[in-house]
Amino acid sequence: MILVEEPGLFTTVQDLGRPGFGPIGVSAAGAADVVALRVGNRMVGNPEGAAALEMTLSGGTFLFPNGGMAALAGSDFGAAMDHLPAPVWQTFEIPRGGRVRVGQTRSGARCYLCVRGGIDVPLVLGSASTHVLCGLGGFQGRTLRKGDVLRIGKAGIEYRARAGGLPDALQPRKTLRCTGAPQTGWFSETDRGLFHNSIYRVTEDANRAGLRLEGPVITAPAGGHMTTAGAPLGAIQVPASGQPIILFVEQQTTGGYPEIASIITADISSVGQLRPRDEVRFECVDLATARDLLRKQEEAIRAVH
Repeated sequence: MILVEEPGLFTTVQDLGRPGFGPIGVSAAGAADVVALRVGNRMVGNPEGAAALEMTLSGGTFLFPNGGMAALAGSDFGAAMDHLPAPVWQTFEIPRGGRVRVGQTRSGARCYLCVRGGIDVPLVLGSASTHVLCGLGGFQGRTLRKGDVLRIGKAGIEYRARAGGLPDALQPRKTLRCTGAPQTGWFSETDRGLFHNSIYRVTEDANRAGLRLEGPVITAPAGGHMTTAGAPLGAIQVPASGQPIILFVEQQTTGGYPEIASIITADISSVGQLRPRDEVRFECVDLATARDLLRKQEEAIRAVH
Protein backbone atom coordinates (compact mmCIF):
# COMPACT_ATOMS: atom_id res chain seq x y z
CA MET A 1 0.00 0.00 0.00
CA ILE A 2 0.92 3.69 -0.20
CA LEU A 3 0.12 6.18 2.55
CA VAL A 4 -0.17 9.77 1.35
CA GLU A 5 1.67 11.89 3.92
CA GLU A 6 1.69 15.04 1.77
CA PRO A 7 -0.46 15.11 -1.38
CA GLY A 8 1.32 17.81 -3.35
CA LEU A 9 -0.33 20.59 -5.31
CA PHE A 10 -2.54 18.50 -7.60
CA THR A 11 -1.96 14.75 -7.49
CA THR A 12 -4.36 12.25 -9.07
CA VAL A 13 -4.51 8.62 -10.11
CA GLN A 14 -4.30 8.35 -13.91
CA ASP A 15 -4.11 5.65 -16.56
CA LEU A 16 -4.63 5.95 -20.32
CA GLY A 17 -8.19 7.25 -19.90
CA ARG A 18 -11.67 6.16 -20.97
CA PRO A 19 -12.14 6.95 -24.68
CA GLY A 20 -15.48 6.38 -26.34
CA PHE A 21 -17.83 8.16 -23.94
CA GLY A 22 -17.90 11.57 -25.61
CA PRO A 23 -21.47 11.00 -26.86
CA ILE A 24 -22.64 10.97 -23.23
CA GLY A 25 -20.59 14.04 -22.34
CA VAL A 26 -17.59 12.36 -20.67
CA SER A 27 -14.17 13.15 -22.14
CA ALA A 28 -11.43 10.55 -21.91
CA ALA A 29 -9.28 12.19 -19.18
CA GLY A 30 -6.25 9.97 -18.46
CA ALA A 31 -2.61 10.98 -18.16
CA ALA A 32 -1.70 14.44 -19.40
CA ASP A 33 1.60 13.02 -20.67
CA VAL A 34 0.80 9.53 -21.94
CA VAL A 35 4.35 9.03 -23.22
CA ALA A 36 5.76 9.46 -19.70
CA LEU A 37 3.11 7.17 -18.20
CA ARG A 38 3.68 4.42 -20.76
CA VAL A 39 7.47 4.53 -20.52
CA GLY A 40 7.39 4.68 -16.71
CA ASN A 41 5.16 1.61 -16.57
CA ARG A 42 7.42 -0.29 -18.96
CA MET A 43 10.35 0.48 -16.67
CA VAL A 44 8.73 -1.30 -13.69
CA GLY A 45 7.29 -4.21 -15.66
CA ASN A 46 3.66 -3.01 -15.72
CA PRO A 47 1.32 -2.98 -18.69
CA GLU A 48 1.69 0.45 -20.33
CA GLY A 49 -1.77 1.53 -19.22
CA ALA A 50 -1.41 0.70 -15.52
CA ALA A 51 -2.59 3.42 -13.14
CA ALA A 52 0.05 5.70 -11.61
CA LEU A 53 0.22 8.95 -9.64
CA GLU A 54 0.28 12.12 -11.74
CA MET A 55 1.76 15.15 -9.96
CA THR A 56 1.46 18.70 -11.29
CA LEU A 57 4.12 21.38 -10.67
CA SER A 58 4.75 20.19 -7.11
CA GLY A 59 4.84 16.62 -5.79
CA GLY A 60 4.08 14.99 -2.45
CA THR A 61 5.46 12.56 0.14
CA PHE A 62 4.43 8.92 -0.02
CA LEU A 63 5.12 6.21 2.57
CA PHE A 64 5.47 2.57 1.49
CA PRO A 65 4.90 0.46 4.64
CA ASN A 66 5.67 -2.79 2.80
CA GLY A 67 8.21 -1.43 0.34
CA GLY A 68 8.01 -1.75 -3.42
CA MET A 69 9.58 -0.97 -6.78
CA ALA A 70 9.01 2.35 -8.53
CA ALA A 71 10.12 4.69 -11.28
CA LEU A 72 9.64 8.40 -11.84
CA ALA A 73 8.79 9.51 -15.36
CA GLY A 74 8.09 12.88 -16.94
CA SER A 75 9.61 16.11 -15.68
CA ASP A 76 12.35 16.34 -13.05
CA PHE A 77 10.78 17.24 -9.70
CA GLY A 78 13.94 16.75 -7.63
CA ALA A 79 12.66 13.58 -5.92
CA ALA A 80 14.34 11.58 -3.18
CA MET A 81 13.84 8.15 -1.62
CA ASP A 82 14.76 8.21 2.06
CA HIS A 83 17.01 11.26 1.48
CA LEU A 84 18.82 9.63 -1.46
CA PRO A 85 18.26 11.15 -4.90
CA ALA A 86 15.62 9.37 -6.99
CA PRO A 87 16.36 10.55 -10.54
CA VAL A 88 13.69 10.61 -13.20
CA TRP A 89 13.73 7.74 -15.76
CA GLN A 90 15.31 5.32 -13.30
CA THR A 91 13.85 2.35 -11.42
CA PHE A 92 14.55 2.08 -7.71
CA GLU A 93 13.76 -0.23 -4.82
CA ILE A 94 11.76 1.09 -1.88
CA PRO A 95 12.48 -0.70 1.43
CA ARG A 96 9.81 -1.41 4.02
CA GLY A 97 8.84 1.90 5.58
CA GLY A 98 10.54 3.83 2.78
CA ARG A 99 9.40 7.32 1.79
CA VAL A 100 9.41 8.87 -1.65
CA ARG A 101 9.50 12.66 -1.50
CA VAL A 102 8.79 14.54 -4.70
CA GLY A 103 9.61 18.25 -4.76
CA GLN A 104 8.85 21.08 -7.15
CA THR A 105 9.31 20.97 -10.89
CA ARG A 106 12.69 21.78 -12.36
CA SER A 107 11.55 21.51 -15.96
CA GLY A 108 8.03 20.72 -17.24
CA ALA A 109 4.61 20.51 -15.62
CA ARG A 110 4.06 16.87 -14.65
CA CYS A 111 5.83 13.90 -13.08
CA TYR A 112 4.54 10.33 -12.72
CA LEU A 113 5.23 7.92 -9.89
CA CYS A 114 4.82 4.46 -11.41
CA VAL A 115 4.87 1.55 -8.96
CA ARG A 116 5.29 -2.11 -9.83
CA GLY A 117 1.78 -3.59 -9.80
CA GLY A 118 0.10 -0.24 -10.50
CA ILE A 119 -2.38 1.67 -8.34
CA ASP A 120 -5.40 -0.52 -7.57
CA VAL A 121 -8.61 1.53 -7.60
CA PRO A 122 -12.12 0.62 -8.84
CA LEU A 123 -12.62 1.08 -12.56
CA VAL A 124 -15.27 3.57 -13.70
CA LEU A 125 -16.39 3.17 -17.32
CA GLY A 126 -13.45 0.81 -17.73
CA SER A 127 -10.74 3.16 -16.49
CA ALA A 128 -8.88 4.04 -13.29
CA SER A 129 -8.26 7.62 -14.42
CA THR A 130 -9.48 10.56 -12.37
CA HIS A 131 -11.79 12.95 -14.21
CA VAL A 132 -11.70 15.79 -11.72
CA LEU A 133 -14.35 17.97 -13.37
CA CYS A 134 -16.84 15.08 -13.41
CA GLY A 135 -15.76 13.59 -10.06
CA LEU A 136 -15.27 10.20 -11.71
CA GLY A 137 -12.73 7.42 -11.24
CA GLY A 138 -9.33 7.43 -9.60
CA PHE A 139 -9.36 7.67 -5.80
CA GLN A 140 -12.90 8.80 -4.92
CA GLY A 141 -13.03 10.96 -8.05
CA ARG A 142 -10.72 13.65 -6.63
CA THR A 143 -7.18 14.82 -6.05
CA LEU A 144 -5.31 13.04 -3.28
CA ARG A 145 -5.40 14.28 0.32
CA LYS A 146 -3.21 13.76 3.35
CA GLY A 147 -4.01 10.43 4.99
CA ASP A 148 -5.32 8.69 1.87
CA VAL A 149 -4.29 5.03 1.60
CA LEU A 150 -3.82 3.55 -1.88
CA ARG A 151 -3.58 -0.12 -2.69
CA ILE A 152 -0.88 -1.47 -5.01
CA GLY A 153 -1.97 -4.15 -7.47
CA LYS A 154 -0.32 -7.47 -8.19
CA ALA A 155 2.88 -7.40 -10.21
CA GLY A 156 2.67 -8.92 -13.66
CA ILE A 157 5.32 -9.25 -16.35
CA GLU A 158 9.04 -9.37 -15.66
CA TYR A 159 11.15 -6.26 -15.79
CA ARG A 160 14.76 -5.23 -15.60
CA ALA A 161 16.04 -2.19 -13.75
CA ARG A 162 16.69 0.76 -16.03
CA ALA A 163 18.53 4.02 -15.63
CA GLY A 164 18.82 6.64 -18.32
CA GLY A 165 17.13 9.56 -19.95
CA LEU A 166 14.20 9.71 -22.31
CA PRO A 167 15.14 9.11 -25.96
CA ASP A 168 15.36 12.30 -28.02
CA ALA A 169 12.44 11.16 -30.18
CA LEU A 170 10.17 11.26 -27.11
CA GLN A 171 11.29 14.54 -25.55
CA PRO A 172 8.55 17.19 -25.01
CA ARG A 173 8.39 19.92 -27.63
CA LYS A 174 7.65 23.65 -27.49
CA THR A 175 6.81 23.78 -31.20
CA LEU A 176 3.53 21.91 -31.49
CA ARG A 177 2.64 20.41 -34.84
CA CYS A 178 -0.92 20.81 -36.06
CA THR A 179 -3.22 19.76 -38.85
CA GLY A 180 -6.24 21.64 -40.10
CA ALA A 181 -9.51 21.67 -38.16
CA PRO A 182 -13.14 21.68 -39.38
CA GLN A 183 -13.27 25.51 -39.33
CA THR A 184 -9.73 26.28 -40.51
CA GLY A 185 -11.11 27.57 -43.81
CA TRP A 186 -13.25 30.12 -41.98
CA PHE A 187 -10.12 32.04 -40.95
CA SER A 188 -8.47 34.44 -43.38
CA GLU A 189 -5.11 33.55 -44.88
CA THR A 190 -3.65 36.48 -42.94
CA ASP A 191 -4.92 35.17 -39.61
CA ARG A 192 -3.79 31.62 -40.35
CA GLY A 193 -0.33 32.96 -41.14
CA LEU A 194 -0.33 35.05 -37.97
CA PHE A 195 -1.21 32.01 -35.90
CA HIS A 196 1.52 29.80 -37.35
CA ASN A 197 4.24 32.49 -37.30
CA SER A 198 3.72 33.84 -33.80
CA ILE A 199 4.79 32.93 -30.30
CA TYR A 200 2.05 32.37 -27.71
CA ARG A 201 2.42 32.25 -23.95
CA VAL A 202 0.54 29.82 -21.67
CA THR A 203 -1.48 31.82 -19.14
CA GLU A 204 -2.16 31.00 -15.49
CA ASP A 205 -5.62 29.84 -16.64
CA ALA A 206 -4.39 26.39 -17.66
CA ASN A 207 -5.48 23.01 -16.33
CA ARG A 208 -6.43 19.51 -17.47
CA ALA A 209 -9.50 20.86 -19.28
CA GLY A 210 -7.66 23.37 -21.41
CA LEU A 211 -4.88 25.94 -21.73
CA ARG A 212 -5.63 29.57 -22.50
CA LEU A 213 -2.91 31.33 -24.49
CA GLU A 214 -1.99 34.97 -24.93
CA GLY A 215 -0.29 36.54 -27.91
CA PRO A 216 -1.15 38.16 -31.23
CA VAL A 217 -4.91 38.52 -31.60
CA ILE A 218 -6.56 36.41 -34.30
CA THR A 219 -9.78 37.69 -35.84
CA ALA A 220 -12.37 35.09 -34.89
CA PRO A 221 -14.84 34.35 -37.70
CA ALA A 222 -18.52 34.90 -36.96
CA GLY A 223 -17.54 36.88 -33.87
CA GLY A 224 -16.05 33.76 -32.32
CA HIS A 225 -19.36 31.94 -32.15
CA MET A 226 -20.85 29.03 -34.08
CA THR A 227 -23.41 26.28 -33.73
CA THR A 228 -22.27 23.87 -31.04
CA ALA A 229 -20.27 20.98 -32.46
CA GLY A 230 -17.97 18.21 -31.25
CA ALA A 231 -14.84 19.46 -29.48
CA PRO A 232 -11.98 16.92 -29.69
CA LEU A 233 -8.80 16.62 -27.65
CA GLY A 234 -6.10 18.92 -29.02
CA ALA A 235 -8.45 21.27 -30.84
CA ILE A 236 -7.34 24.92 -30.80
CA GLN A 237 -10.37 27.17 -30.45
CA VAL A 238 -10.51 30.91 -31.11
CA PRO A 239 -13.21 32.75 -29.11
CA ALA A 240 -14.27 36.36 -29.59
CA SER A 241 -11.20 37.61 -27.69
CA GLY A 242 -8.96 36.26 -30.46
CA GLN A 243 -6.75 34.46 -27.91
CA PRO A 244 -6.46 30.71 -28.65
CA ILE A 245 -7.50 27.92 -26.27
CA ILE A 246 -6.04 24.39 -26.44
CA LEU A 247 -8.60 21.77 -25.42
CA PHE A 248 -6.96 19.16 -23.22
CA VAL A 249 -7.66 15.78 -21.61
CA GLU A 250 -10.71 16.81 -19.57
CA GLN A 251 -12.13 19.03 -22.31
CA GLN A 252 -15.81 19.63 -22.81
CA THR A 253 -17.06 17.28 -25.50
CA THR A 254 -18.90 20.01 -27.43
CA GLY A 255 -18.12 23.66 -28.02
CA GLY A 256 -19.27 26.77 -29.83
CA TYR A 257 -15.95 28.39 -30.76
CA PRO A 258 -14.41 27.90 -34.22
CA GLU A 259 -11.23 25.81 -34.36
CA ILE A 260 -8.25 27.10 -36.31
CA ALA A 261 -6.10 23.96 -35.98
CA SER A 262 -5.77 20.61 -34.20
CA ILE A 263 -2.63 19.39 -32.43
CA ILE A 264 -1.42 16.03 -33.76
CA THR A 265 -1.64 12.96 -31.52
CA ALA A 266 2.15 12.64 -31.30
CA ASP A 267 2.40 16.09 -29.67
CA ILE A 268 -0.46 15.86 -27.16
CA SER A 269 1.95 14.66 -24.45
CA SER A 270 4.02 17.80 -24.99
CA VAL A 271 0.96 19.88 -24.12
CA GLY A 272 0.84 18.01 -20.81
CA GLN A 273 4.29 19.34 -19.91
CA LEU A 274 3.51 23.03 -20.57
CA ARG A 275 3.59 25.32 -17.55
CA PRO A 276 2.11 28.78 -17.12
CA ARG A 277 4.34 31.36 -18.85
CA ASP A 278 5.88 28.78 -21.18
CA GLU A 279 6.06 29.94 -24.79
CA VAL A 280 4.87 27.81 -27.72
CA ARG A 281 4.69 27.95 -31.49
CA PHE A 282 2.48 26.03 -33.91
CA GLU A 283 3.75 24.30 -37.04
CA CYS A 284 1.35 23.15 -39.77
CA VAL A 285 1.77 19.58 -41.09
CA ASP A 286 -0.35 17.40 -43.36
CA LEU A 287 -2.19 14.24 -42.29
CA ALA A 288 0.39 11.90 -43.84
CA THR A 289 3.16 13.56 -41.81
CA ALA A 290 1.04 13.38 -38.65
CA ARG A 291 0.55 9.64 -39.12
CA ASP A 292 4.26 9.11 -39.79
CA LEU A 293 5.23 11.05 -36.65
CA LEU A 294 2.83 8.96 -34.56
CA ARG A 295 4.27 5.74 -36.02
CA LYS A 296 7.81 6.85 -35.15
CA GLN A 297 6.72 7.79 -31.62
CA GLU A 298 5.16 4.36 -31.10
CA GLU A 299 8.35 2.68 -32.31
CA ALA A 300 10.43 4.76 -29.89
CA ILE A 301 8.17 3.84 -26.94
CA ARG A 302 8.32 0.13 -27.77
CA ALA A 303 12.11 0.33 -27.92
CA VAL A 304 12.30 1.31 -24.23
CA HIS A 305 13.03 -1.72 -22.04
